[in-house]
Amino acid sequence: MDLPVNESFPRAAAGCGAGSCGATAGQIDGLTDAIRARIEDHPCYSEDAHHYFARMHVAVAPACNIQCHYCNRKYDCANESRPGVVSELLTPDQAVRKTLAVAARIPQMSVLGIAGPGDPLANPERTFETFRQLAQKAPDIKLCVSTNGLMLPRHVEELCRYHIDHVTITINCVDPDVGARIHPWIFWQNRRVYGRQAAAILVEQQQLGLEMLSARGILVKVNSVLIPGVNDAHLPEVSRIVKAKGAFLHNVMPLIARPEHGTFYGLMGQRSPRPAELQALQDACAGDMKMMRHCRQCRADAVGLLGEDRGAEFTLDRIEAMDVDYEAAMVVRQEVRTEIAARLAAKRARGPSPAVSRANPQVVHFQPRVTKAAATAGRPVLMAVAARGGVVAVHFGHAREFLIYEASAAGARLIGHRRVESYCAGDESCGDADSALTRTIEALVDCEVLLCARIGYEPWGRLEAAGIQPNGEHAMEAVEEAVMAVWQQMLAAGKLTVPRSGARRA
Repeated sequence: MDLPVNESFPRAAAGCGAGSCGATAGQIDGLTDAIRARIEDHPCYSEDAHHYFARMHVAVAPACNIQCHYCNRKYDCANESRPGVVSELLTPDQAVRKTLAVAARIPQMSVLGIAGPGDPLANPERTFETFRQLAQKAPDIKLCVSTNGLMLPRHVEELCRYHIDHVTITINCVDPDVGARIHPWIFWQNRRVYGRQAAAILVEQQQLGLEMLSARGILVKVNSVLIPGVNDAHLPEVSRIVKAKGAFLHNVMPLIARPEHGTFYGLMGQRSPRPAELQALQDACAGDMKMMRHCRQCRADAVGLLGEDRGAEFTLDRIEAMDVDYEAAMVVRQEVRTEIAARLAAKRARGPSPAVSRANPQVVHFQPRVTKAAATAGRPVLMAVAARGGVVAVHFGHAREFLIYEASAAGARLIGHRRVESYCAGDESCGDADSALTRTIEALVDCEVLLCARIGYEPWGRLEAAGIQPNGEHAMEAVEEAVMAVWQQMLAAGKLTVPRSGARRA
């Protein structure tokens, strides 16, 4: 079946082939120029793009064919932010209407993914009908799928047919003995298979699917859930093997396990990794392949920029009332994409870098980039940043997450993000502010600096007493420039020639 392609928005060819993305191309941060060009507007695959481009997931795949100890699918749930959770299940027709509405209202939305709440390839009819319609009606949107990989080999050709150029596979192990501790059963060839046998089949199918995708030039990101005491020591081997078989990006993400989620791990008391453990494991894997560090472990119906959820604006009843002219929307979307591409090109060239005017946040001007420190001395410093859209733009009291950067003479390096409860709920009482602040300090205990747009006296004093220095002097500045400016100030003041000191109280 030949699918129409809008000439203004050509899809990347699914037949890139391994040779066309080879090591002869220029490389930055471990990625070839050819791969960079294919992910430059994909917020889930590009660290730079996630500040500028939005994504959405449509929940058309309710069934799953494996059981994971960390998963409990929840429907009609608006109170949890994690994979497998949705507020509305959609038919393919509803999913297409929602996608067109979102893309028209959020012109920087560049990617549509199907990631659940079950497994897309365990629901092939619903998944591919959604892709079929969108390939025709919205040719400017990248189509992606995230799968556990069990059924991947038998659907690779169909993925190619609909120009699915980006696939994520969740691979938690390459050793069936480890896998049996994570996946108690799979549904395979019309029956349930348990234990090590189940894990061996899953591993085999995942590896075969990865090889088949790589042979066809489809970009593959591998997700792995870090489970302390189960697969933590094993994940560097996973990273080595999936890179050898063609994956270009590895996302090691922390286990989410709380009793209220109702998962096996949550109910059995399996702990989640501490931030330092996650960073150490990511660094251990980074020697083998490019690591993703900006993942938000999104819901299966997420809408908007990473780190925000605008799904409540696009419920089915609201979509029905919207008048969407998608041809007109594509013109606006092209203009927005061109503007963002120019900003990203400037940033990647390490020349002029976009910053936002302090006086008028809507005005973009250019200033010299300072992410590389001139000095070679000075220890690294962890900084927490309340950011939105790539700038220090969030009031401390409203922050629900902080980006964590490591600043050093080598520059500013994103190492992850941490979710928190907002200190101020928006009313006069600000809710249970004291306990929320205590938990935020605990989450950021290893950070020396906290950058935000504004902060009140009470949280300022508590943070400072805990050895975390608040800083509101770089509001509406580009994040990396602000981080390095603070690091250079600390260096000039002689604070980086000795180990960190200060109180560590919450």
